[in-house]
Amino acid sequence: MTKNQTWVTEFILLGFPLSLRIQMLLSGLFSLLYVFTLLGNGAILGLIWLDSRLHTPMYFFLSHLAIIDISYASNNVPKMLTNLGLNKRKTISFVPCTMQTFLYMAFAHTECLILVMMSYDRYMAVCHPLQYSVIMRWGVCTVLAVTSWACGSLLALVHVVLILRLPFCGPQEVNHFFGEILSVLKLACADTSANEMVIFVNIGLVASGCFVLIVLSYVSIVCSILRIRTSEGRHRAFQTCASHCIVVLCFFGPGLFIYLRPGSRDALHGVVAVFYTTLTPLFNPVVYTLRNKEVKDSLDETTKQC
Repeated sequence: MTKNQTWVTEFILLGFPLSLRIQMLLSGLFSLLYVFTLLGNGAILGLIWLDSRLHTPMYFFLSHLAIIDISYASNNVPKMLTNLGLNKRKTISFVPCTMQTFLYMAFAHTECLILVMMSYDRYMAVCHPLQYSVIMRWGVCTVLAVTSWACGSLLALVHVVLILRLPFCGPQEVNHFFGEILSVLKLACADTSANEMVIFVNIGLVASGCFVLIVLSYVSIVCSILRIRTSEGRHRAFQTCASHCIVVLCFFGPGLFIYLRPGSRDALHGVVAVFYTTLTPLFNPVVYTLRNKEVKDSLDETTKQC
């Protein structure tokens, strides 16, 4: 960085290049989605906490998934709602932007790893039912969950450290509605190829690797299910795993689309990011509530008691 360059202390979030009326409509829509996200994931946490029948490894990991989704949405959506519909400049200071980027990456990596743990849990339950209670004991589940959180945070920290090493001397306009890492990197006054390579390798190794592990586990699960003689047993086993499969596709699809594409179109990137930020955290409680008999039964009993 030369002497004529100065550090940027805040960024301008361009957000949505739409009319004020449409932005206000989007603000109302995203507010509803955010409230439903909090209520849905909060209900899942409450049911798991109150109903002893849900005190199993599967729902233990589901509770962590609900916490991640609440945190993930709360990290991004409030800032987006604050900026929607404002005529004045939509700014974010450098430090909050960096923290938002760190949390964004940390929650995404952690959810990726938690989904792997959930697939491993289903693999043990279906393919090795006799060993399930021995292997998936509470101590092991706790270690797996803590490891997922720790690894997710460390992976995100790598990105933030690399960002802090870069000089930002202008321009200040982030073509996004929050401090998304690829959009922030475009404003650096230095070569960001190393950062982009770390992102690509990180996503390629971690996200793609996790997705491959999940696919392999479900290949084994499907093979085991097909060996079940009764149609009722096969249907029950498929139903147990179907919810997790839907959540996996909703999570990995947009993420791999954004970060592993050879090219980047900002408008399409923004649309997918909005989907990823507002809808994906809402899908988990909806999917697990509508498709999971145990959760529905627990919800019905809790409602009757109230």
